[in-house]
Amino acid sequence: MTDSAAPQVTVYSTTWCAFCATEKQWLDKLGVKYIAKNIEEDEAASRELIEKLNGNFTGVPVTDIAGEMILGFDRPRLQAALEKNKLVPAA
Repeated sequence: MTDSAAPQVTVYSTTWCAFCATEKQWLDKLGVKYIAKNIEEDEAASRELIEKLNGNFTGVPVTDIAGEMILGFDRPRLQAALEKNKLVPAA
């Protein structure tokens, strides 16, 4: 399996969101590859997020892990989704 076929992790965030920054640092520490999309600066990313949430946007961060939408920096749910999709590099 090539990297391009691996499930994607996308973090939707804003520049002022402290939990967003903390989550991205945590993912970096775990060695998880992700795409960061700033919904304030990128209108297309904002529309994409609203579409994925069926219009039910309540705040950031929102993380899309292989199609599973996780609201907030919910570390247990994030960890479980990353492990389920084998996105955490072996230590």
